[in-house]
Amino acid sequence: MNQGPGEELPWWSQPASTSFTPVMPATPLPTALPAALPAAKPQLPIRLTLAMTLVAGVLGGGIGYFAASYSDARSTPDVRAQFANSADGEALTTSTAAIERAPGSIAGIAARVLPSVVSISTTSSAGSGTGSGFVIRSDGYILTNNHVVAEAANGAGKITVQFNGGKNVAAEIVGRDTTYDLAVIKVNMKNLKALVLGDSDKVVVGDSVIAIGSPLGLTGTVTTGVVSAKDRPVSTGGGMDTQNSFINAIQTDAAINPGNSGGPLVDATGAVIGINSAIASMSSSSGQSGSIGLGFAIPINQAKRTAEQLIATGKSSHPILGVSLDLQFAGPGARISNVPGAVVVSGPADNAGLLSGDLILSIDGRSVSNAEELIVAIRSHAPGDKVKIAYSRGQKTTEVTVTLVAAPAN
Repeated sequence: MNQGPGEELPWWSQPASTSFTPVMPATPLPTALPAALPAAKPQLPIRLTLAMTLVAGVLGGGIGYFAASYSDARSTPDVRAQFANSADGEALTTSTAAIERAPGSIAGIAARVLPSVVSISTTSSAGSGTGSGFVIRSDGYILTNNHVVAEAANGAGKITVQFNGGKNVAAEIVGRDTTYDLAVIKVNMKNLKALVLGDSDKVVVGDSVIAIGSPLGLTGTVTTGVVSAKDRPVSTGGGMDTQNSFINAIQTDAAINPGNSGGPLVDATGAVIGINSAIASMSSSSGQSGSIGLGFAIPINQAKRTAEQLIATGKSSHPILGVSLDLQFAGPGARISNVPGAVVVSGPADNAGLLSGDLILSIDGRSVSNAEELIVAIRSHAPGDKVKIAYSRGQKTTEVTVTLVAAPAN
């Protein structure tokens, strides 16, 4: 959508203040992995200059298979064998005892989850790239990020899914949602093992998590960490889609890199709580970036709703408040624009009594710092949800209940 100087857009289509760039270049993976990959410079309200980057990856030729395993439960060696033919005549001792890996260990969880995680490769006239995904239904449905498959959409390219055992299968797009950066693809296979979906609303800061995917095309890679924060307002834009995606993200310090996009973030039980989608970087240039311990995942509760809609109809919906926001207002709060039509007639905000110029301060008791935070908070809900909006008009602060509705179809 083109916007002239001084024009305001409906808030659901406004560009966000934080810049994100997709990372799906066609260049092959170098023989030695780069120490750092640059990324675009964003505007974040912190002293460090960070860049947010979507984490679809680079497609490399001749990439070797890599799978990391780790055990939290190891047995004490009790049987030893002697090697008597060492160069100096001294015997070398080695253990022959089996290592015990409990089902709840990282290795045990990875063993259960890996067969359901796939690497997704795309080729199109724009180039090639890789990302990740995971099986959500045994009859071939796979969930991933929209930016992983966007360049191959609308018949413009080819999508290939590689399973953990190495099998390659062609896939087709079932539906995409640019708003939430989600897509469902399908392979012609039956009796697949689908992952269990958890409850992202119950996640708390400090919970252990495991990220699984194909960073830089290295399939079956497992990294671990914790939930560092919740409800991070993250906006991702660019790629072939002009509309920004908004995520009420789960933040994690598990290593996430280009190629992890669309892969699962699972909890200590192996249930999916998020979809790895973006990273922050210290880099200031416009290329790819690597993990600095700031990764972001789409909460699975939102992704589940969207995936169900895409599978059922090929389309999905997102909620709106029915206002245009003043992008020039720096906050705190999100100000409704003082332009004609800023409050949609008979829309949710209009029905609740909101007017142009009102300053929205919070939603459901959660303070709003700027327009982007309000957009992300609204989009974390579903059409039909009721939310409490606190706003100020002049010297008076009022709280109203607003019933969100679905955005008009494009």
